[in-house]
Amino acid sequence: MGLVRHQARMGEWCGGLLSRGLPVLAMVALCGYPVCAQKSAPSPVGTPAAAQDDASHPPLTKDQAKELFRSVDDILSFVSGDTKLPIVHGVKRKLITRDQVNKFLREKFDEDAGAKRLERAEVVLKKFGLLDRDFHLRPFLISLLTEQVAGFYDNKTKTVNLLDWIDVDEQKPVLAHELTHALQDQRIDLTKWSAVGSDDIAHNVQEDNRHIQTDEADAARDAVAEGQAMVVFLDYTLRPTGKTLENSQDMMGRLKDSVSDTSGSPILARAPLLLQKSLLFPYSEGLSFEDAILVKGGKDAAFAAVLANPPASSFEIMHPAAYIAHAPVPVLRLPDIHSLIDADYTPYDVGVMGEFDVRILTELFGGEEIADALTPAWNGGIYYAAQRKSALTAEAKESTASIGLLYESKWKNEDSARSFLRVYAEQLARKYSGLVRRTKDEADDSEQVYTTNEGDVLLTISGTGVFVSEGFPLELARKLRDSVVSAQSDAPLQVAGSMRGEEQGGFGGDPGLELVRMLGSAGMTRAALVGRSIDGGKPARTRTELGGQRYTLSGPSSGR
Repeated sequence: MGLVRHQARMGEWCGGLLSRGLPVLAMVALCGYPVCAQKSAPSPVGTPAAAQDDASHPPLTKDQAKELFRSVDDILSFVSGDTKLPIVHGVKRKLITRDQVNKFLREKFDEDAGAKRLERAEVVLKKFGLLDRDFHLRPFLISLLTEQVAGFYDNKTKTVNLLDWIDVDEQKPVLAHELTHALQDQRIDLTKWSAVGSDDIAHNVQEDNRHIQTDEADAARDAVAEGQAMVVFLDYTLRPTGKTLENSQDMMGRLKDSVSDTSGSPILARAPLLLQKSLLFPYSEGLSFEDAILVKGGKDAAFAAVLANPPASSFEIMHPAAYIAHAPVPVLRLPDIHSLIDADYTPYDVGVMGEFDVRILTELFGGEEIADALTPAWNGGIYYAAQRKSALTAEAKESTASIGLLYESKWKNEDSARSFLRVYAEQLARKYSGLVRRTKDEADDSEQVYTTNEGDVLLTISGTGVFVSEGFPLELARKLRDSVVSAQSDAPLQVAGSMRGEEQGGFGGDPGLELVRMLGSAGMTRAALVGRSIDGGKPARTRTELGGQRYTLSGPSSGR
């Protein structure tokens, strides 16, 4: 939101440690190696068995540390050859202990402004019903980070951080992922490249729409960065077989399924759906996006070109063909509503409800089948949240009752709009107590009016549009609806952040393949292995950690 943006911030606030600090979260960490805290956990969860094994692992010896340090240059050369991104200079390296990692993470969590922004976003996510009211995000993040970081590249210090409690051979694939970020950083300066959207609170209609037009750009860039690093991780792991992702396209379907599968990680499987999907999005969807570009245009297009001219929305990441074809991204407009609300409310948040957000929303509220049916019919969405000025205490400000929320969604046909309205209305009882429908107050059949413990709720359908107001008084909600609905047109507005510069060029014979922005720094989690053959051949000696499954790769032994 939107949602993708808020979750992408989890990587940003810790200096990139999570965003690129959960690198192969999808491919490697889904096999019984937990990556999330338990739902509604008020405090960090207990250390899983795999992490306990790590905790008891003796520190690397001096000779092992030297070998690990030496491997950085060799792996960096591999990454450069695989991505065609040049090595501008060497990469600093540092060996750190678990205690140092934990101390760093906690300090960053407390000091970074991104954490405060994320805490504000938590209230909005709860208002939408995407997080339970009693879910505690801060403990979740601390638990996630302290248990799962397994090495990372810090683009602020230009240093790859190696861990002294993980075996050398197990860190080498991690290095391939992390050093991809190092070369990305040398190419486009990740810190500047990642700063696309604004994190300031919008206070007027111009700022509102500037936020909306660039809202998902950070998340799209994150997906590009992680997708590229995933490609390199796979290529490095497949190296003993002589295969790469580019020349082994039969693997992609199985890999994508593995990336999205949480069954191997009990804690991730029990985490809120929003967090599951948002954490995996850069790795699963980013990998699919990069694979599509790789097939279409080759290595130069998939790496340097995408970094030079990136996509700017979850829509483009989920639909690489639309990105390649320069298809306009559906983005709605927000009219000037400040004269209606600023007397009693303070601006709190504004943004896009993108296709990925809608996928999460409909799956959570209606199940996978409904999500599968409705998501392709999404045609744009925006939301606006404001906080009552009467909320003066910290406790009041942290409550969803202090928030007024409006949401306008557009659909490709009226049937989908009606289905979405039904799904959304049916989940109101889960979010609010004291829910009572007030049919006598409904102006016509297009309206649904409810009383809740947090104020009035108004749902309206008009053609292919569905308008939602939660927490604003009914009279004000209708004024907001009329203003928002009248501001929309049938012609989609292309996301400002996705404008392509002609000077960027393209790839191959296409008009121009553009690239995507990224954010985050890298890190990797370990996974147990379970045997399954990727290419359907006879089991061989080489095994690689892919998506929590033990895939056996045909070919010569890796020698490890």
